[in-house]
Amino acid sequence: MRNHRRATTLGLAVLATTTAAALASPAAAADGDAMLSVLHGVPDTTVDVWVDGELTLDDFAPGDLAGPLELPAGTYSVAVTAADAEDDSDPVIGPVDLPLEGGTSYTAVAHLDVDGAPTASLFTNDTSDIAAGEGRLTVRHVAAAPAVDVLAGDDPVIEGLENPDEAVLDLPAGTVPAAVAAAGTTEPVLGPADVDVAEGVNTIVYAWGSLDDDTLALATQTVEGMHSSPDGVDAGTTGEAAATSWPLVWTVVGALGLLFVVIGIGGLRTAVAARHDDE
Repeated sequence: MRNHRRATTLGLAVLATTTAAALASPAAAADGDAMLSVLHGVPDTTVDVWVDGELTLDDFAPGDLAGPLELPAGTYSVAVTAADAEDDSDPVIGPVDLPLEGGTSYTAVAHLDVDGAPTASLFTNDTSDIAAGEGRLTVRHVAAAPAVDVLAGDDPVIEGLENPDEAVLDLPAGTVPAAVAAAGTTEPVLGPADVDVAEGVNTIVYAWGSLDDDTLALATQTVEGMHSSPDGVDAGTTGEAAATSWPLVWTVVGALGLLFVVIGIGGLRTAVAARHDDE
């Protein structure tokens, strides 16, 4: 009988644990938190990133994308220092204040301004619904370069984009051969490169680096979960982090916990009945 008590106790413990986990799951936390990704777009410079005086990203290399970090809504002070700095008292960029609203997706970018000086920009990622069968393409100009056109094939789809501006397009899902050219021209200075525009996903392409120093490069970020069709699955935000359908996971795990309880109680009743028969 002691074993049946243990089974019942185990079942109750599993159910209690999974219920608590469901309340603290990332999906629930994201409702009130801001999601912040960080892109390093300054060539040839490995850096440390500090948030409110705390080392948050160590030895952050050019072209790296980190996050998303879940942060409570509020204003955060961000400073970028040389790698292995002892603190943030001597930044190469900042400190800058980043006001973050709950339930909003952001990307902070350390990059060069049009004249080649290090700077930082905060972008709000468009997470509004996307029509079924379509994806979103966002292009951000964060390079030391004049205004550019973005070409799809030989045709400009974005014209006169300046640092640090962005352009947003909703397109049929598919692969887009994209290139960047000086405004008013069709000779690529960057690309062409195939960009996968996935259904229900905001694919964000950054042109970063320096035209004069021949360090222009592309970086890509995806923000998922904007399906407007009933069959769309909210997959969260991706940078280096993978997304999960947490409500479904915790429902399944909770059901397993409940099954343990039922099994434990059933076993206890059987043991009690058997004991009465023996008496």
